[in-house]
Amino acid sequence: MNPQDELRALTELFDESEPLFLSAIHIPSATTPEPYKSMLVHDHHMTVTMENYYRTSVDVRVLDRRLDGDLYLRKIVLYQHGTEIPVQFGLVRFHLQYVADDVRAQLLSEQIPLGRVLIQNNVLRHIDLGAILEITAGPGLAKLLQMPEGAVTYGRMATIFCDRQPAVDLLEISAPLPADEHPAG
Repeated sequence: MNPQDELRALTELFDESEPLFLSAIHIPSATTPEPYKSMLVHDHHMTVTMENYYRTSVDVRVLDRRLDGDLYLRKIVLYQHGTEIPVQFGLVRFHLQYVADDVRAQLLSEQIPLGRVLIQNNVLRHIDLGAILEITAGPGLAKLLQMPEGAVTYGRMATIFCDRQPAVDLLEISAPLPADEHPAG
């Protein structure tokens, strides 16, 4: 699928009172600037990447959700554990028929980040990186990530395969990162 079409499909999952982006441009992975390249260009869960970078666990806050049979949609922000400091915005489209009932229940409890649920339950998974995006924040994203409107950050779209099935489509946008920092190794 065209990255712009998939981005539009994910952002149209929820009605927004204010635009999330002023622009979102698909860029080559190789040209993604650091530290965003290390944060986004990989096939790992962003939960783990964010926890390694910030050297703390992350808490999930579900801002909106919809459940239609086995299709679960949610809009989230991840925060540094125990704080109001956002580290990531996300939109999730999850086909729950591809996970066991206990995993489904944990996801729907909305208490644990998605990646952590899949890892803790040993769900056989593979993450397919779809696109890297250069994002210029609109008023909606600026408020959620506590950044200036018009500032630039980066994100990614990816698909998580659970037991070889395309179960999850994601839009994950990093909070702005200082240019001179690199993720912890």
